Amino acid sequence: MSNVNITIEGQSYSVDSSLTVLEAARSCGYEIPSLCSFNHGECNQGSCRVCLVEVEGARGLVASCVYPVNEGMVVKINTPKAIKARRTSVELLLSNHSQNCQQCHKNGRCELLDVAKAVGARENMFTGEKTEVFYDDLSPSIIRDTSKCILCGRCIARCKNAHGNGVLGYERRGFNAFVAPAGNISLAQSPCLMCGQCVAVCPVGALIEKTDLPLVDKAFEEGKHVIVQTAPAVRAGLGEEFGMPIGTAVTGKMVAALRRLGFEKVYDTDFGADLTIMEEATELLNRIKNGGKLPMITSCSPGWINYAETYYGDILDHVSSCKSPHQMQGAILKSYYCQVHNIDPKDLFVVSIMPCTAKKFEKERPQMQKGGIKDVDAVLTVRELGDMIKRSGMLFTRLPDEDYDHDIMGTYTGAAVIFGVTGGVMEAALRTAYYVLEGKEYGPIKFEQVRGFDDLKEASLEIGGMTLNIAVTSGMKNAKPLLDDIREGKSKYHFIEIMCCPGGCVNGGGMPFVRHRFLPNEEINILDTYRQKRAAALYSEDERQELRQSHNNPQIKELYEKFLGEPNSHKAHELLHTDYAAREPFRI
Repeated sequence: MSNVNITIEGQSYSVDSSLTVLEAARSCGYEIPSLCSFNHGECNQGSCRVCLVEVEGARGLVASCVYPVNEGMVVKINTPKAIKARRTSVELLLSNHSQNCQQCHKNGRCELLDVAKAVGARENMFTGEKTEVFYDDLSPSIIRDTSKCILCGRCIARCKNAHGNGVLGYERRGFNAFVAPAGNISLAQSPCLMCGQCVAVCPVGALIEKTDLPLVDKAFEEGKHVIVQTAPAVRAGLGEEFGMPIGTAVTGKMVAALRRLGFEKVYDTDFGADLTIMEEATELLNRIKNGGKLPMITSCSPGWINYAETYYGDILDHVSSCKSPHQMQGAILKSYYCQVHNIDPKDLFVVSIMPCTAKKFEKERPQMQKGGIKDVDAVLTVRELGDMIKRSGMLFTRLPDEDYDHDIMGTYTGAAVIFGVTGGVMEAALRTAYYVLEGKEYGPIKFEQVRGFDDLKEASLEIGGMTLNIAVTSGMKNAKPLLDDIREGKSKYHFIEIMCCPGGCVNGGGMPFVRHRFLPNEEINILDTYRQKRAAALYSEDERQELRQSHNNPQIKELYEKFLGEPNSHKAHELLHTDYAAREPFRI
């Protein structure tokens, strides 16, 4: 892109011609008050009118978030007219907004309160009738509260941009407008994937995860044997809840915090990821050797599974039968762990710390239970864990670095760590598949072909005398062409990795909110780098591990020798595998 010359507050600048006025101002060191805390690329309607500025030659004030720069443009941010207009816009938003801030989940994270302070909004400047309120808490994953919605449209755009879905949209018009699934049905009754991408971009508390903290508190009160496990991506994001730079790996402090919160055991779900690879890689090789259904698609992402059941129920036999890692680990805890420690599974309470809101839905599936006992009893997002630590009074940044418990299932490999980023499951599986087919380890260890954040990554690998065609994608909008090819019998692949959230779990709907305004030490284009920073933390931990292939995990070997028999055995299928069923079809 070429540059253009503009003037902001009397100073001359050369900026990229593709930028909006808001983006250009930020690149030049100005923070125009706005509800675009960083450029989501989705709040692109300018509907909130908070970021108004004066531009010479324009008719009236313009919304800087959607107004493009052009050669010779003169921008004035700090005029009395612009200051008053921005303040009035925020006061109007507040007039139709539930102001129970003390009880709000977004308290301390609310962008509306941030901008109200920035513009000097005054209390109760506009009073009167408010829009009819709808409160939907039927979903096990997400709560929708229209009393807090400011109609910015971020959630609508994120669902469409990430997944090609139109689950959320505007209902009614004018003053009576609100955001909801079509017909104002519950999210639980809609084709919602429960992924939480809408929650991740909501600036207020109109969309939040449904908390499982009361379940965890009750388990402690009842004297249950409470065990916690943490997903790979959690270590790459939790530090952000305590003001640490994005991409800071906080594994040791996280373990220390969980131990002090009272959990009997603190385990890493990476053990479950290693177990998943043993099962999934074996399943893939069995399909290839025995003429099974190909391509096989990974099954670790519950949001993707929800999508498959809803829109592609006719090709579910292509999806691996493996449970996701935390469900596998929960099943082993409720069986093998209880057997070793002589604990009644009814007295064991398993908590999963996940970067994902869809995991809350997943744990409720009937297939994830045995004899009425759930594999996993509660799922907390990274944000919920942050809240749990904060209320305890611990100073997270001053905690020592401690290690996971290592009895029975404490050991994990680098292959498991990278599950949290797009391409990680594929790479972990390839490391083991290569060993099985070649009888030796893959020399470079890393499979660079499946790394990165491209919409689609493809590769053809020569392994064991055969050509293995693979593909990796994330975000259902990107997955749809691959699935359509399978449906039409045109797919050229043997193995496909699909993750629901764009970029993988490091960008999950339960990860910390990313807001430029609160990241003064981060570069201006944080939207383009936060996923990379979190992913880098996982790849770095992979490289630090002595063991980097799942099949070399000694505790995984021991588990098979003492309990499961071998990968894909009858007992392994009973505990670690599942099935999926087509839902009412929603065609897109």
